[in-house]
Amino acid sequence: MFGHLLLLCAIVGLLSCTVFLSLLAAAFVRFKSRPLPQILPSRWPSVSLLKPLHGLEPGLEENLESFFRQDYPQYGIVFGCRQESDPALDVVHAVCRRHPQIPVRIVLSGEPDHPNAKVCSLEKMAAAATSDYLVVSDSDVQVTPQYLREVTRPLLQPEVGMVTCLYRGVPSRGLWSRLEALGMSVEMTAGVVIADMLEGLKFALGPTMAIRRDVLEEAGGFRVLADYCADDFVLGQRVFEAGKQVLLSHYVVDHVALHQRCAASLQHQVRWMKSTRFSRPKGHIGTGLTFAMPFGLLGLAAGFAIGDPLLGLALFLFAALNRMAEALLAGWGVVRDPLALRHFWLYPARDLLGFFLWCASFASTNIVWRGERYELQMGGKMVRVGAAGEVAQASETVAVDELA
Repeated sequence: MFGHLLLLCAIVGLLSCTVFLSLLAAAFVRFKSRPLPQILPSRWPSVSLLKPLHGLEPGLEENLESFFRQDYPQYGIVFGCRQESDPALDVVHAVCRRHPQIPVRIVLSGEPDHPNAKVCSLEKMAAAATSDYLVVSDSDVQVTPQYLREVTRPLLQPEVGMVTCLYRGVPSRGLWSRLEALGMSVEMTAGVVIADMLEGLKFALGPTMAIRRDVLEEAGGFRVLADYCADDFVLGQRVFEAGKQVLLSHYVVDHVALHQRCAASLQHQVRWMKSTRFSRPKGHIGTGLTFAMPFGLLGLAAGFAIGDPLLGLALFLFAALNRMAEALLAGWGVVRDPLALRHFWLYPARDLLGFFLWCASFASTNIVWRGERYELQMGGKMVRVGAAGEVAQASETVAVDELA
């Protein structure tokens, strides 16, 4: 009796993840066949790139330099750091010396006065920016020279309030970085394109958020995001609620998976899972039915329990093939990640790891981010916890340095 119950659970789970794979196939076709904006402006608007920085990261210099090589007529870059002693600024100065033609400003925001330090910095960076077209991009992102044209063009349509981009994971080094990068290219991509197909995009993705200043102000500005962990999700949601379209660009950025050690990689991924759990709890619970390998293992165990090991093995192999197909559809088909094409056979292991990370997201309400401990609350807000369990207080200082 117990073996048959396991078998039933395995079959239901495998049917569920197969429906998810079918939706992904439909979303893949839609994404590739969707027409691109045909606007060719006589004069491109000036753009300000906002780049928050925090310490040295693998590939930082190459990542930043890609933004200095944009095929765009008029743009500047605003970098934001907490302190002048941040070693990332040494990299900025080195890149600036090689590209003196690009206007650069550096904003020293001081210690944050709200839990989300990145958003506190972005608010001050936006105030220092000279353009009404703003593109927020993380420091672990690398792009091609066409990037700014691709993400700015749709914003010339009045109904479009924000443009965001999918990303393919780029491992820095080691197995754990590779597995995390695969999750970026496959798991994240699949969820985003299916959500875009079913209900339209109601959120943004942090590696790229392009927005007009008037839309940002209508959405409440960066300040309203300062207490949230998933600030990209909340900003996209507010833009959507303001009656503007959040557009998923065809352009795909490269996103470096920074964490090379097991503990750091797992901690980062659990933090992301927890932020999703509190930002959209119903969707996060439903995510548990999109994994295949846990149900494949359940089917394998059920097969042995009922005396039919071949049936169990068939269910396990079906689950593995299901995940390989997902890796090829999302990782290669949508975002053209060569890692997903070469290592699609590895994705069943990543799927199983993703399930355990999903389970771990329910273990507590605490996260560690940039060396600080926070408690997550319903709705996605977070509270920074000090040594005595109180909200940490911070000073507010601003300095702006302009580089020719």
